[in-house]
Amino acid sequence: MIKPRLNVRAGHPDFLDLDWERSIREWTHPRLMDLPKGISRHEVRFVGYDEGIYAIKELPGRPAQSEWDNLRWLESVAGPAVIGTGYVVREGVDESEEWSTAVITKYLDHSFSYRELLQGPGFGKRRNQMLDAFAALLVELHILGLYWGDCSLSNVLYQYDADSIAATLVDTETSEVHVSGLSNGQREMDLDVMITNVAGGMADIASRAGRDIDEADLALGEDIADRYRNLWAELHREESIGPGERWRITERIRALNELGFEVDDVSLDPADGDALRFNLRVGSRRFHRNRLQELTGIWTSEKQARTILADLQYFLAHQDDRDSATGKAVGAVRWRVGVFEPWLARVREVIPPGLDPLQGYCDFLHHRFVLSRDAGHDVGNNTAFDDWASGGLPGYELE
Repeated sequence: MIKPRLNVRAGHPDFLDLDWERSIREWTHPRLMDLPKGISRHEVRFVGYDEGIYAIKELPGRPAQSEWDNLRWLESVAGPAVIGTGYVVREGVDESEEWSTAVITKYLDHSFSYRELLQGPGFGKRRNQMLDAFAALLVELHILGLYWGDCSLSNVLYQYDADSIAATLVDTETSEVHVSGLSNGQREMDLDVMITNVAGGMADIASRAGRDIDEADLALGEDIADRYRNLWAELHREESIGPGERWRITERIRALNELGFEVDDVSLDPADGDALRFNLRVGSRRFHRNRLQELTGIWTSEKQARTILADLQYFLAHQDDRDSATGKAVGAVRWRVGVFEPWLARVREVIPPGLDPLQGYCDFLHHRFVLSRDAGHDVGNNTAFDDWASGGLPGYELE
């Protein structure tokens, strides 16, 4: 007899109305939703609740436990991964069976798979953004101490993030946590796996499109690896400074913050003469989103946060009490209530259903900037919004 045992986190549905005595392959439940997804070795289905959309993946007991533990650890260190919300064990089913266990994750709103991006007409313009996003995701995971183990385009979801693309990990069953950090050999091994898997994914896309394998972009993984190594080198570059050059430490921290990375520690060691070697220990890639959340309580993706923070700073610059900490905090509240929320509501009224209103807000802010730059003066929100809405909701121009 099959006895499902559910472990569900607070704040999410209890999922008790689902038929856990059968495999999700056999479900015909009205909560099921048909959403795009990448290639997976395991069955994945989506269900909708008032609390949101959830992905359910069936897999054997051991990899399921690994997936669950890795997702919970990534959440604890603010890692770029989906949120694990439930774990289901079907007692009475051999744990080696594919349907013995299920992991439930919160679906990433406004996300899409690499197939939707690669097969769309705009991939040529978005190519660099997608590759940069994938490389940055892998860099951040390695900084946190996660060996991915199965780097592939299918194990990532993408979102438009202001003028770029953000990537989020969705599959961690083969991952390993190394809290003391990864060795260079482990990082290179992960890159080798990624290069092979990405080439396979591109060959599959070419095959499904009826094209010869020679037409597939088999070097895509090599391109990602190059971007990864360049970013890793930049984040871990060691520099020497003289006695009167402390400002260079601040300059370097700001440069890394601009890339979105938090700086946890600064290491200073004696060098030749009076010089000092300094190195920075980099943390999660959430600098701007953390600042925005601290000031306003608004939670966005990293590049969206940077764009919205600029709008907040512009508002604060025109406040009489902007120079005090209290004035800044009060000003942030005024901005959210009097500027952000009303204009976000107007954005929601004009964008197509299902699109990300925060991305729409960033598109609107960018359009205001373009109009103001071309006009030589600030055109204001009303003029910019009317032009943006009537002009087809233009976003960021891509090269």
